[in-house]
Amino acid sequence: MKAIGYSLVFIALFLHTSCAVESETGKKLSIDVTSYVNPFIGTDFHGHTYPGATVPFGMVQLSPDSRTKGWDACSGYHYSDSVILGFSHTHLSGTGIGDMGDVLMMPFNGQAALNSGEAQPRGIGYKSYFRKENELARPGYYSVFLDDPKVKVELSATTRAGIHKYTFPKSENAGIIIDLAHSIHQHKVTEADIHIISDTELSGYRKTKGWAIHQYVYFRAKFSKPFKVELYKDDKLVEKTANVDGTNLKAILTFDTSENEEVFVKVGISPVDKEGAEKNLNAEIPDFNFDKIVDNASQAWEKELGKIKIKGGTEDEKTVFYTSLYHSNLSPIIYSDVDGRYRGMDHKIHTTKHKNYTIFSLWDTYRAQHPLFTIIKPEYNQDLIRDLLRKSQEGGILPKWELAANYTGTMIGSHAVSVITDAYMKGYRDFDVELALTAMIEAVEYDSVRHIEYPTPAFIPALMPKAKLYDKKYGYIPNDLEGSSTSKGLEFAYNYWCIAVVAKDMGKESIAQHYFERSQHYKEYFDKETGFMRGKNLDGSWKEPFNPRFSAHWKTPYVEGNAWQWTWYVPHDVEGLMNLFGSKEDFAVKLDSLFTITSEVLGEEKSADITGLIGQYAHGNEPSHHIAYLYNYADQPWRTQEVVNQIRSEFYTNTPDGLCGNEDCGQMSAWYLLNAMGFYPVCPGSNQYSIGSPVFDRIEIEVEGGKTFKVSAKNKTAENKYVQKVYLNGKPLTNHYILHSDIVNGGEMIFEMGKEKRVFWN
Repeated sequence: MKAIGYSLVFIALFLHTSCAVESETGKKLSIDVTSYVNPFIGTDFHGHTYPGATVPFGMVQLSPDSRTKGWDACSGYHYSDSVILGFSHTHLSGTGIGDMGDVLMMPFNGQAALNSGEAQPRGIGYKSYFRKENELARPGYYSVFLDDPKVKVELSATTRAGIHKYTFPKSENAGIIIDLAHSIHQHKVTEADIHIISDTELSGYRKTKGWAIHQYVYFRAKFSKPFKVELYKDDKLVEKTANVDGTNLKAILTFDTSENEEVFVKVGISPVDKEGAEKNLNAEIPDFNFDKIVDNASQAWEKELGKIKIKGGTEDEKTVFYTSLYHSNLSPIIYSDVDGRYRGMDHKIHTTKHKNYTIFSLWDTYRAQHPLFTIIKPEYNQDLIRDLLRKSQEGGILPKWELAANYTGTMIGSHAVSVITDAYMKGYRDFDVELALTAMIEAVEYDSVRHIEYPTPAFIPALMPKAKLYDKKYGYIPNDLEGSSTSKGLEFAYNYWCIAVVAKDMGKESIAQHYFERSQHYKEYFDKETGFMRGKNLDGSWKEPFNPRFSAHWKTPYVEGNAWQWTWYVPHDVEGLMNLFGSKEDFAVKLDSLFTITSEVLGEEKSADITGLIGQYAHGNEPSHHIAYLYNYADQPWRTQEVVNQIRSEFYTNTPDGLCGNEDCGQMSAWYLLNAMGFYPVCPGSNQYSIGSPVFDRIEIEVEGGKTFKVSAKNKTAENKYVQKVYLNGKPLTNHYILHSDIVNGGEMIFEMGKEKRVFWN
């Protein structure tokens, strides 16, 4: 990961917010948690996060856009930029594909421009230069001073609305441009309109075709100051009209301003219709009290982040921890209006008494983010499952990467299955479990005639790949018949196991036995001669040539990785995987090779996702996230502790480039959180959390029913980095894991730390 000089931004953040105060009152810890959030973490390198204003799981993410082109424009913002194009209301956090950037607004002073002038010299377009020392972000608030128009911009948000505060200089020609043609990754606008309601109010709509093939955004905007307006279509003035429709629409709003005059704009959005946007705006921001919205957003974050309290650690470690918790509470976002209406997967308008959601990055988040939710917010997680099941009924199949009520077809496996299984096996079953089992089975079985709503025909093979058919027919996925065959086959095997354990618990023995047998298909990909999972052809031969360090993005048997990274993906049967290597000792030797071999990845088209390397271990991408804990299964827990400590210290830092890869909608951060607590779910759905080592002297986790689970570390120093013993409620652990029930029932886990490398459960 590249190194950059750290700016004065976070120093300003601490000056702006109250200093954290840490104390103990009885058995409870008290800490001002929002002051330990740095929204700029992950905005540099390839973290793809945004620094703007939002509330927990909010539909609005009001944030600056500094670029629209290239991989590092996925969130619309990159820390290395010195130009801001404008401020739009929707953004993705940490994805590897870009979208959104809806309803961009940008203040100006003087001659208005119709285009941003991105990548053009200074003075061309409505963009503006800015300086990092004049930029500030904290939970629910963002501000920056724009050098060119000399306007201070401040932003805040509620769940479904955003509020802008612009402080203008004295001017006879100030104003705001609204650009409905702007989008991240410059996706196609297929429909749009703007309607002027009065000299302080307007509404609009646009539909885009991007990663989400059919994305609808309606908005209602109210201004604190009357404006004059010019409407433009295809960059040409449309005269004597209060309405305009097309695909390239802009509105230039102008007014005179006095020195330091504050102009407010509040904007409600909706995926349903303009009336929904108006209702959302009126319900959530009834007036122009900007400070109240900022305070409400801060309180919402304080409540959400305060569910976990920490003591000890460095200031940077605290900041990394609470910023990780912040990032983990950004998505999936609420995607229904205040009246309960929402746009379904069939793109019809429905009403629900529960909330509707979007941004399900399930290939990433099933691993750590959803297990984290089962600990700190199980009801929210169940609501997400109810929504996933609703989507399966509306659209025809469970999503695997859903965005704005669209099947995107992105990534592999069927990890809505994993999320449902993990919750079910932990006892969270406030959803239709019979429907859930049926939907899970439908998600993994090939059906060439199933009706799936609203994807383009090109997405049907991604939603219903023939890999499912081949796996059932041959017992594996032939490499010469299907791309990414090995990765798909390994993930299918885990998904089959998930279905089997749920079916077994429900007393459906024949279904359970069928999927338990298929969960063993992973063995078909293991080449004992090389000791790697490999691509296997229809005739039973291995794909040649073979080099385990070789990668070609989506052109090999491995997805976003290579054989070194994918060989370990058997989370549901680690004992069986060890047996393939011959013994625990041989397995541990191979693991050591993973972490000590050269970090050079071969191939001219190697995946950009292979980042955060220790040897060939790649922490910047999700398939590696459980691997450090496999040492525990081989009775070498000190190696788990060593590797986890190295990952935490090297790849999670309090700097803008403090994430070693895409944040991926909360997964990268959730990994850190659970590991900082001292445990990690190697296999979601198993109820087990394998033991690592904690970062802090003491952690208190609020769990349901008003209970608290505490984690303490005794004798923890730089030298005493190894776990000697672990006690759960006063009793020593006799294995390398604890159960979910141990956490949610409340109690205390105590780590005794020391210098000796030892098997702490003996």
